Amino acid sequence: MTQPLPVVEPAPANTREIVACASAQLERLTATLAMRCARNGALDSTALDTHQILSYELAFAASELLAARILLTAPGTSDGSLHNVLAGVFAADAVPSALARLAMIAREIGYDLGAIQAVGAGPAYDALLAGGSTAALEDAGVRLEEGREPFAEVVVSHEVEMARDAFRRFAADVVAPLAEKIHRHDLTVPEALLGPMREMGVFGLSVPARYGGTAPDEGEDNQAVIAITEALSEASLAAAGSLITRPEILTRAMLAGGTEEQKATWLPKIAVGDPLCAIAITEPDCGSDVASLSLKGTKVEGGWRLNGAKTWCTFAGKAGLMMVVARTGTEKGHKGLSILLVQKPSYDGHEFEYRQEEGGLLCGKAIPTIGYRGMHSFDIVFENFFVPDANVLGEEGGLGRGFYFTMQGMTGGRMQTAARACGVMRAALNAAFSYAADRKVFGRPLGDYQLTRAKLARMSARFAASRQLAYHVGAMLNEGHGQMEASLVKLFACRSAEVVTREALQIHGGMGYAEEVAVSRYFVDARVLSIFEGAEETLALKVVARGLMERALKTLNH
Repeated sequence: MTQPLPVVEPAPANTREIVACASAQLERLTATLAMRCARNGALDSTALDTHQILSYELAFAASELLAARILLTAPGTSDGSLHNVLAGVFAADAVPSALARLAMIAREIGYDLGAIQAVGAGPAYDALLAGGSTAALEDAGVRLEEGREPFAEVVVSHEVEMARDAFRRFAADVVAPLAEKIHRHDLTVPEALLGPMREMGVFGLSVPARYGGTAPDEGEDNQAVIAITEALSEASLAAAGSLITRPEILTRAMLAGGTEEQKATWLPKIAVGDPLCAIAITEPDCGSDVASLSLKGTKVEGGWRLNGAKTWCTFAGKAGLMMVVARTGTEKGHKGLSILLVQKPSYDGHEFEYRQEEGGLLCGKAIPTIGYRGMHSFDIVFENFFVPDANVLGEEGGLGRGFYFTMQGMTGGRMQTAARACGVMRAALNAAFSYAADRKVFGRPLGDYQLTRAKLARMSARFAASRQLAYHVGAMLNEGHGQMEASLVKLFACRSAEVVTREALQIHGGMGYAEEVAVSRYFVDARVLSIFEGAEETLALKVVARGLMERALKTLNH
């Protein structure tokens, strides 16, 4: 294995070349860090844990640089276009941030700091920083307020465009009028939303057509999932956009590991939203550490008895089918885990208790939360709950493979969560633009002030970067790769949603803190995005940084 050498690139000539040079330094720095964390040619968990801070910074630097590259090369970046101006605004924020992260890592591991500093020197770098100048920010803000130029647009097929427009109309006409009441009164998603969404095929977006869904029988159509999720999440994250996630995860897991009989039995039902689905992975003492789950499955005649607890099980009350990850084997770690399909009646409300004829008990209670209301996340307890052998995903061949099937499902869930973040950001941006135009401060519209325009420009640039990156990674997944990037875009888009909704609320001033104003809902809803479907820290350390270093080692070994 050869140690990578620091390389000082020729002086970059423009912003795109700067991003390319910074990305090259990222690759070399990743390889150097990977060497520090490797034992016998493979990454060592103990060594990785001693470099958690560096790995975390590495993951975010990678997300910033990839987002910048995708935004700068997206269609519509002709000179003078609003898209191009926003790409410059984003690059002026993201590239210095990424270089600062890389410099920190370089100092810690003895990598030549000069190679990184050289990227941030010279006339081209000065021009990059000018993309975030007062003049550039104000120009972007004025053009955004005028609303005559498109921005953050992505190129999709005609079919995807039609689906997106149809769901945006549905979201505006049907979801949005109910969203505030569901949030403020902590209601369960009503049939008035679930019924039309069933009819529109929302629950079958990842189910192949041969099983009654709308996904292609060969390959994937992640652009459609992203577009529809984004449209629904703009109206309500909890009452609409997130309804897709649970069937998405279960469908992908079932396609990865289910028997043909299980697929033929369950996928057509999932596709029509009958039953609704829930995912039971997290446990009180485990969080995102899936390999340490302890809910016990004990073999009995004809099936398994479940004993133990799960937490943060979203939609557990309303769902009639739960994907439960349980420990069915004696092996420690992920090898002893299996997926069991638990059937139960559907319940409205915040508590439920279901007793089987066989004597098993499943009960749940909703966890009060500051946001993300409508589906409710439950603490649930199993006591001698019986699950038949036929409901073990993959049946006998699936025993001990639940971790792998779950990870297959989570790839789609994380990609879809990035789309949810984009929908929330769009809603927050629209609210901020509207309020800035209407609100008068010191005799002038709030939107006429330079600082407000700068805020709106930066928010719009970050939204545009998140959106372009989401659709780019969706296309990668369509081609059969990009599993690590699905976690990377979740990492970036969800953090971006926190920033954008925070600034949108700030523009509203005191009214932004009032529950009656929708932007307060966007703010509290956005905060959960970096926590569920893989906490930010877990994704950064265990998926993104580890994935980058594994790639680097593979290259070095060959």
